[in-house]
Amino acid sequence: MTQHLDPRAPWVISTHDLGRRPGSMRRMNLALPAPADIGVDMIGVPKDADVELDIRLEAVMEGVLVTGTAQAPLRGECARCLEPVISLTEVDFQELFFYSAEDAAESDSLLDGELLDLEPVFRDAVVLTLPLSPVCSEDCTGLCVECGVRLADAEPGHGHEVVDARWAKLQGLIPEHNNDQES
Repeated sequence: MTQHLDPRAPWVISTHDLGRRPGSMRRMNLALPAPADIGVDMIGVPKDADVELDIRLEAVMEGVLVTGTAQAPLRGECARCLEPVISLTEVDFQELFFYSAEDAAESDSLLDGELLDLEPVFRDAVVLTLPLSPVCSEDCTGLCVECGVRLADAEPGHGHEVVDARWAKLQGLIPEHNNDQES
């Protein structure tokens, strides 16, 4: 049983006015709410954020060719210092939605009558461009491995005394001399 698209869903687009006349074309500028769960571990598009779409629908012999650009905000955290990362992504996409399953391969997109769903196309285009390790700036120094302080906020020359583990047990054997007691 095939699942039919809901024509009221924000990412479902009607191709009714194109008809099946190859060469007919329609341009659309849309602002749609971002679907949930578009992202990778450390960065993604916030749910319901405004996604700006500039698309062209073109009827071809096999179906409807959708070409477009999407702009969406990104929110996440820096992989080095865990500070918030806020940016904007712009992705290009192109997808052919076939009229019938007979003409399409298993992984191809199909029209549901006169409706097509742009959400999977948008999702794939965005996720492929996301950095796996986003950074707040290219020169981010990250966190101190000893104490966890953000190195960009630390005092210049921030560091810790490192005792060779082989000598660590000897450290308390010799009492430190106090110059005031020797007088």
